[in-house]
Amino acid sequence: QVQLVESGGGLVQAGGSLRLSCAASGSIFSINYMRWYRQAPGKQRELVAGITSSGSLNYADSVKGRFTISRDNAKNTVYLQMNSLKPEDTAVYYCKANMIMRVTMNTLDAWGQGTLVTVSS
Repeated sequence: QVQLVESGGGLVQAGGSLRLSCAASGSIFSINYMRWYRQAPGKQRELVAGITSSGSLNYADSVKGRFTISRDNAKNTVYLQMNSLKPEDTAVYYCKANMIMRVTMNTLDAWGQGTLVTVSS
């Protein structure tokens, strides 16, 4: 069984910063990639940023230059540093991990429960 636990959301003023964390636990052999998504009220879930096991990065155009994704492979944890936040960044942020499970060596996608980020103007 695998669990992803997110933390770090909250209320911040426009221009401020927040750092999200997502820790994966369970019978994990390795993690191929970890991603952050977000879903604003009334909108579809969208990819914000991703990082592979080798360190390759990708970002949505709307967050480039403001958000930074990183990971600690030893802790199976991914971070999202969010700077220069805007009201339009307000959303529930979810992390997703694509991983290989111990024993079975099956590949599994897992999602966190989400953490709310609210940016006030």
